[in-house]
Amino acid sequence: MPGFGKEFNSTLQGYKGDLLVDFDGTLATYDSWKGPTVYGQPIKEMIDRIKQWINEGYKVKIFTARACSTNEYRLDEINALKKWSKEHIGIELEVTAEKDFKALEIWDDRAVTVEFNTGKIKTIM
Repeated sequence: MPGFGKEFNSTLQGYKGDLLVDFDGTLATYDSWKGPTVYGQPIKEMIDRIKQWINEGYKVKIFTARACSTNEYRLDEINALKKWSKEHIGIELEVTAEKDFKALEIWDDRAVTVEFNTGKIKTIM
Protein backbone atom coordinates (compact mmCIF):
# COMPACT_ATOMS: atom_id res chain seq x y z
CA MET A 1 0.00 0.00 0.00
CA PRO A 2 1.33 3.46 -0.73
CA GLY A 3 1.83 5.88 2.08
CA PHE A 4 4.54 6.81 4.47
CA GLY A 5 5.92 3.33 4.99
CA LYS A 6 4.26 1.37 7.78
CA GLU A 7 3.07 4.66 9.29
CA PHE A 8 0.21 4.90 6.79
CA ASN A 9 -3.16 4.49 8.44
CA SER A 10 -6.35 5.49 6.70
CA THR A 11 -10.04 4.76 7.04
CA LEU A 12 -9.82 4.04 3.31
CA GLN A 13 -7.23 1.31 3.72
CA GLY A 14 -7.85 -1.44 1.18
CA TYR A 15 -9.66 0.92 -1.20
CA LYS A 16 -7.85 1.23 -4.52
CA GLY A 17 -8.42 4.94 -4.98
CA ASP A 18 -6.52 7.67 -6.77
CA LEU A 19 -3.02 8.78 -5.87
CA LEU A 20 -2.37 12.42 -6.76
CA VAL A 21 1.25 13.38 -7.44
CA ASP A 22 2.45 16.96 -7.78
CA PHE A 23 4.58 17.63 -10.83
CA ASP A 24 7.16 20.42 -10.26
CA GLY A 25 9.57 19.50 -7.48
CA THR A 26 7.98 16.09 -6.84
CA LEU A 27 7.77 14.22 -10.15
CA ALA A 28 10.20 16.43 -12.08
CA THR A 29 12.99 18.68 -10.85
CA TYR A 30 12.17 22.37 -10.58
CA ASP A 31 14.41 25.39 -10.03
CA SER A 32 12.40 28.27 -11.53
CA TRP A 33 9.57 29.02 -13.93
CA LYS A 34 10.78 28.76 -17.49
CA GLY A 35 7.41 28.86 -19.20
CA PRO A 36 4.57 26.52 -20.07
CA THR A 37 5.58 23.07 -21.26
CA VAL A 38 9.19 23.56 -20.05
CA TYR A 39 9.96 20.88 -17.49
CA GLY A 40 12.82 19.67 -15.34
CA GLN A 41 14.26 16.18 -15.39
CA PRO A 42 12.15 13.26 -14.16
CA ILE A 43 12.85 12.19 -10.58
CA LYS A 44 13.65 8.49 -10.83
CA GLU A 45 12.51 7.54 -7.33
CA MET A 46 9.02 8.96 -7.99
CA ILE A 47 8.83 7.49 -11.49
CA ASP A 48 9.65 4.04 -10.08
CA ARG A 49 7.14 4.51 -7.25
CA ILE A 50 4.37 5.48 -9.70
CA LYS A 51 5.09 2.48 -11.93
CA GLN A 52 4.80 0.24 -8.86
CA TRP A 53 1.50 1.83 -7.82
CA ILE A 54 0.07 1.37 -11.31
CA ASN A 55 1.14 -2.30 -11.27
CA GLU A 56 -0.62 -2.65 -7.89
CA GLY A 57 -3.86 -1.34 -9.38
CA TYR A 58 -3.90 2.28 -8.21
CA LYS A 59 -4.89 5.12 -10.50
CA VAL A 60 -2.23 7.84 -10.48
CA LYS A 61 -2.95 11.41 -11.54
CA ILE A 62 -0.59 14.32 -12.03
CA PHE A 63 -1.85 16.97 -9.59
CA THR A 64 -0.52 20.37 -10.58
CA ALA A 65 -1.31 24.07 -10.62
CA ARG A 66 -0.23 23.96 -14.27
CA ALA A 67 -3.72 22.53 -14.93
CA CYS A 68 -5.61 25.17 -12.93
CA SER A 69 -8.46 27.04 -14.60
CA THR A 70 -6.70 30.42 -14.35
CA ASN A 71 -3.70 29.26 -16.40
CA GLU A 72 -4.11 30.63 -19.92
CA TYR A 73 -1.88 27.79 -21.21
CA ARG A 74 -3.87 25.13 -19.33
CA LEU A 75 -4.84 22.91 -22.27
CA ASP A 76 -1.37 23.04 -23.80
CA GLU A 77 0.12 22.14 -20.42
CA ILE A 78 -2.28 19.24 -19.84
CA ASN A 79 -1.54 17.75 -23.26
CA ALA A 80 2.22 18.23 -22.82
CA LEU A 81 2.14 16.60 -19.36
CA LYS A 82 0.22 13.62 -20.73
CA LYS A 83 2.92 13.18 -23.38
CA TRP A 84 5.62 13.62 -20.72
CA SER A 85 4.06 10.86 -18.60
CA LYS A 86 3.77 8.56 -21.61
CA GLU A 87 7.47 9.11 -22.35
CA HIS A 88 8.76 8.72 -18.79
CA ILE A 89 6.21 6.41 -17.11
CA GLY A 90 4.93 4.45 -20.09
CA ILE A 91 1.28 5.56 -19.98
CA GLU A 92 -0.59 8.84 -20.24
CA LEU A 93 -1.64 9.89 -16.76
CA GLU A 94 -4.66 12.05 -16.15
CA VAL A 95 -3.68 15.65 -15.31
CA THR A 96 -5.73 17.70 -12.87
CA ALA A 97 -5.59 20.62 -10.46
CA GLU A 98 -8.50 19.31 -8.38
CA LYS A 99 -8.71 16.73 -5.66
CA ASP A 100 -11.88 14.69 -5.48
CA PHE A 101 -13.51 12.06 -3.29
CA LYS A 102 -11.50 9.26 -4.93
CA ALA A 103 -8.18 10.79 -3.81
CA LEU A 104 -6.51 8.42 -1.40
CA GLU A 105 -3.27 10.38 -1.00
CA ILE A 106 -1.59 13.51 -2.29
CA TRP A 107 2.18 13.51 -2.78
CA ASP A 108 3.55 17.05 -2.90
CA ASP A 109 6.75 18.90 -1.99
CA ARG A 110 4.81 21.78 -0.42
CA ALA A 111 2.13 19.98 1.59
CA VAL A 112 2.09 19.72 5.37
CA THR A 113 0.51 16.54 6.72
CA VAL A 114 -2.08 17.04 9.44
CA GLU A 115 -3.27 14.22 11.71
CA PHE A 116 -6.80 13.15 10.90
CA ASN A 117 -9.45 14.98 12.95
CA THR A 118 -6.93 16.68 15.27
CA GLY A 119 -5.43 19.68 13.52
CA LYS A 120 -2.01 18.55 14.75
CA ILE A 121 0.92 18.44 12.37
CA LYS A 122 1.87 14.85 11.70
CA THR A 123 5.54 14.06 12.02
CA ILE A 124 6.93 11.23 9.94
CA MET A 125 10.13 9.56 10.96
